[in-house]
Amino acid sequence: MEISDQEILELIKTDANAGFKLLLKQYQQPVYFHIRQMLYNHDDTDDVTQNVFIKVYKNIANFKGESKLFTWIYRIATNEALNFLQQKARKNNIPYEDVAYEMSQNLEADVHYDGDEIMLKLEKAVAQLPEKQRLVFQMKYFEEMKYQDIAEITNTSVGSLKASYHHAVKKVEEFLLPD
Repeated sequence: MEISDQEILELIKTDANAGFKLLLKQYQQPVYFHIRQMLYNHDDTDDVTQNVFIKVYKNIANFKGESKLFTWIYRIATNEALNFLQQKARKNNIPYEDVAYEMSQNLEADVHYDGDEIMLKLEKAVAQLPEKQRLVFQMKYFEEMKYQDIAEITNTSVGSLKASYHHAVKKVEEFLLPD
């Protein structure tokens, strides 16, 4: 049984621990998957996911309800993952634009990766996209989010997202299809 965001928020007001446990039960796995699509590594994803929920816990009282709870949490998750990628690029002294691709090259070695050869090829193709196209593609294709939700998470217009997704699909097709 899925509980509504409103019910979770109400429970947090009356019993913070029980409410937050429900929030974790509902969002921890999808947030992990969202971050995993960006970072390609289980251990890094685990760390960033923990940071996301620490931030959510510390800031839930400031949530005004102007957006959906899920888009608010995903915005935090997206920002934390992007910050992690920036730090990784600086630490490894590689251009930020290349860090996702570099991380995707280790997918086969990750014991937690269970994709087949085709999925691996798709992941590597997506990792080569520019950041905005990669984000939109991951949220639309892998997570099947609506453009409106992606727009709230990324603070971008729906029209711009549709254009980015279209360009991303074309680039992925070029990468995957033989000459």
